[in-house]
Amino acid sequence: MLFKRQDIAIDLGTATVLIYVKGKGIVLREPSIVAVDTETGKVQGVGFEAQRMLGRAPETISVVRPLKDGVISDCDVTQDMLELFMKKALPKKSLFRPRIIMCVPSGVTDVEQRSVLGAAQRLGAKCSYIMEEPRAAAIGANIDINKPHGVLIVDIGGGTTDIALLSLGSSVLSSSIKVAGNKMDDDIVKYMRRKHNLLIGERTAEMLKINIGTAWPRSEPLVSEVMGRNLLTGLPKSIEVTSEEIQEALQDSFDRILAEIHKVLDEAPPELAADIIESGIVLTGGGSLMLGLDKLISSTFGVNCYVAEDAVSCVAIGAGKCLDNLDYLDPDEPTGL
Repeated sequence: MLFKRQDIAIDLGTATVLIYVKGKGIVLREPSIVAVDTETGKVQGVGFEAQRMLGRAPETISVVRPLKDGVISDCDVTQDMLELFMKKALPKKSLFRPRIIMCVPSGVTDVEQRSVLGAAQRLGAKCSYIMEEPRAAAIGANIDINKPHGVLIVDIGGGTTDIALLSLGSSVLSSSIKVAGNKMDDDIVKYMRRKHNLLIGERTAEMLKINIGTAWPRSEPLVSEVMGRNLLTGLPKSIEVTSEEIQEALQDSFDRILAEIHKVLDEAPPELAADIIESGIVLTGGGSLMLGLDKLISSTFGVNCYVAEDAVSCVAIGAGKCLDNLDYLDPDEPTGL
């Protein structure tokens, strides 16, 4: 057994769970997916192992996402998933119970906060803290949020897009909408069904989004082969889809994200709005990697927009930095002791 306490930060995302261990950095990054035996209730796999079963599992195995829109929707399955992830991340147990920081979307309810803190306590935390994802993302992007200077963070994850205007270490304005990576995947599935009478799976839609998805017209459109089931004949079918079609499929999600950014900018105090012109808009999260999204936002609002370095890991890295200095945590953020 180890005698050194291993403090932990967890980015409990709808699509991906990241675990950061103090002194080691990010030690685990896996999909937040669980495969459960429907008869016994026993977990058959988590993370990448469960992801491989999506759309391929028999009726006796249910492949689920226990987190919805950034918060816990199934406490028991989430607990089983986190315990197995912790065993992977920390194969050697520590004699001392860790401090755990859990990251959640801005605007979560008190009930959702208690659910997240409860999950941390069941992991054996000595004390647990909740941190809003945009604040953690800003710290992870190496932005000094304690200055009297406005910074606009747009964190696009799997279940939610969180927008926060930060200054003097706190959130001045924030908003969270349930439009992000998973909604974009669903948009592609619906588009393929409507436009091509082709039924495709969640993983196929995600690969289309990653491989040829774009928010800004490409100089040279890309083409990808897609395989699914023809809804008219019921037979397998393969077609070619262009990047322009995927952009069309995702336009509604882009419009809703732009509308929410506009809402926050419209409510911003004049001095902080002026700061944003100088500092720009910072994109974090996996969804920020969508090709051309920074150009779309910059063109829409006339403000410089850029994607943070290691955007996918910003939340976990930022929360991990707070393990060294808990003063980074907002005093209004709840804790479990």
